[in-house]
Amino acid sequence: QVQLVESGGGLVQTGGSLRLSCAASGRTFSFAVMGWFRQAPGKEREFVAAIRWSGDRTSYSDSVKGRFTISMDNAKNTGYLQMNSLKPEDTAVYYCGAGPAFLGVTTPSRYDYWGQGTQVTVSS
Repeated sequence: QVQLVESGGGLVQTGGSLRLSCAASGRTFSFAVMGWFRQAPGKEREFVAAIRWSGDRTSYSDSVKGRFTISMDNAKNTGYLQMNSLKPEDTAVYYCGAGPAFLGVTTPSRYDYWGQGTQVTVSS
């Protein structure tokens, strides 16, 4: 089993920044990818970014490319999502997930474990 705990969400004004964290514990050696997704009310879970555990490969959705940066601190078993230039449309619950392979990282069903989510609200 792998446990994931997100933190760092909150309320920020348009143009502001937040850094989300995802702390992993348990059988962390069993997964190779950490991904971030978000879900707004009434919408499906949407891919945001993903990173290989080794940190040598990343993927971003077009909507966040150039504004968000995903990273990993292997020593701490923690992943991060630095979010800059936030917009009201970024408002959602953000979830981190852990999966076994980089193939299909944009698809939620490819992830075996999920955190509880953290709310990000961007005011206009």
